[in-house]
Amino acid sequence: MPILNVKVSGQKNIATTKAINELLLDLTHRILGKKKEVTSIAIDYVDPDYWFVGGKPLSEQDKSSFYFDIKVTDETNTKDEKAQYIEEAFSGFERILGSLHEESYIYVQDVRATSYGYGGKTQEYRYHQ
Repeated sequence: MPILNVKVSGQKNIATTKAINELLLDLTHRILGKKKEVTSIAIDYVDPDYWFVGGKPLSEQDKSSFYFDIKVTDETNTKDEKAQYIEEAFSGFERILGSLHEESYIYVQDVRATSYGYGGKTQEYRYHQ
């Protein structure tokens, strides 16, 4: 726990992929208090010709963008933690990707403990054990 689904504009690049993984693993552990050993991160790339913001492809805007969502168990993080996480993640992606479009999104999704889990067990079950 948790799982992050990441989309990045650009061509696949192992150095960029590793930098994003390291950034998100660090922030997710340091700010949200999630265990590194159970954090999963899936990173996909989208060609800038096929990522549109304001009706124009990023390739015409000379900008990069990203989107990611992270699912965390409801009531395990405060508003302040989530705000810091979003701020530091945006700054980190800006360092990694360069000229970042402001319309890059982060969604911290709080999910119910009875509806979320891994290894065949819900988070609610794990809490009670």
